[in-house]
Amino acid sequence: MEIGLKKEVYSEATEENTAQKVKSGTLAVFATPAMIALMEEAAASLVEERLSEEETSVGILMNVSHIAATPMGMKVRAVAEITKIDGRKIIFKVEAFDEKEKIGEGVHERFIVKKEKFLAKANGKLL
Repeated sequence: MEIGLKKEVYSEATEENTAQKVKSGTLAVFATPAMIALMEEAAASLVEERLSEEETSVGILMNVSHIAATPMGMKVRAVAEITKIDGRKIIFKVEAFDEKEKIGEGVHERFIVKKEKFLAKANGKLL
């Protein structure tokens, strides 16, 4: 893991990810939660490619602005770039673009955890 590593992932504004469909608004445009999920997917997959089988990462912070609307049918691209590493915490600059312009930007943080220990704690069990 190193500062400056980037990952891009892609989606499209479809009926399934509109603000209407996910109930984050009333319009048939690419939903803010869909944009955030795509940004998080970029960051998570960037980290996952570099971890051991016993590890994964979990999102701990997402602070983004959705700055432009994307109409149905347009392709969407999210980019995550590692900007800081603090022990097991990784901080990313995240951005999203449609075919016309930047539609979102912000900061995302993930924390590296041991899968088994994390799930045990989530299920109320101690290892």
